[in-house]
Amino acid sequence: MQIAFVLYEGFTSLDIIGPYEVLKHMPGVDAVFVADKTGFIMTDTGETGFKVDHTFADVPQPDVVVVPGGLTGTQAAMQNDALVGWLKVVYPGVTYMTSVCTGSLILGAAGLIDGLTVTTHWTAADTLPELGAKYTAERVVVNGNIWTAAGVSAGIDMGLTLAGKIVGEDMAKALQLAIEYDPQPPFEAGSPAKAGPELMALVQATFEGPAEV
Repeated sequence: MQIAFVLYEGFTSLDIIGPYEVLKHMPGVDAVFVADKTGFIMTDTGETGFKVDHTFADVPQPDVVVVPGGLTGTQAAMQNDALVGWLKVVYPGVTYMTSVCTGSLILGAAGLIDGLTVTTHWTAADTLPELGAKYTAERVVVNGNIWTAAGVSAGIDMGLTLAGKIVGEDMAKALQLAIEYDPQPPFEAGSPAKAGPELMALVQATFEGPAEV
């Protein structure tokens, strides 16, 4: 099974690393980073990068695709003809097309979520109707073979849920144990419902715009 982890300039590293650390270790997996060019693709911090050895042309028939969001890169990725065009071309042959955070907006740019209820980072919720989709605050949302995860850390939840579908719950539980994923956050502020309006306003003021989360 080939899993293609899509990268583009300005993506958020945990959006990819979370599901990668889960899915990479499933038996029989060929995990590849793919982009419109080879070399180092920088994250939204501008300080770290991932080395990419495969262009989209090198990966014509992936079984699973994972598309991340990005603090500064999502809007540009939505207008990246190579990326969006590749998603359109490979989608009919994939087993699962997935996104993390605002990666769902990129799926929307490819016309893959029209008419669906999906999730994304909460600050980008208002952008989904422009792409023909409806927002839900669920951590992981399944629409047939299109899976979307909410903001950043939800990519781990999606990875484990997807692993359960592919290799069974026992192996998925083993993978969860291997990465010691046992969330016990120090604060009850991880969702808008828990954080309240003041913290929400602080977060929104930090970002340039909802589509750039």
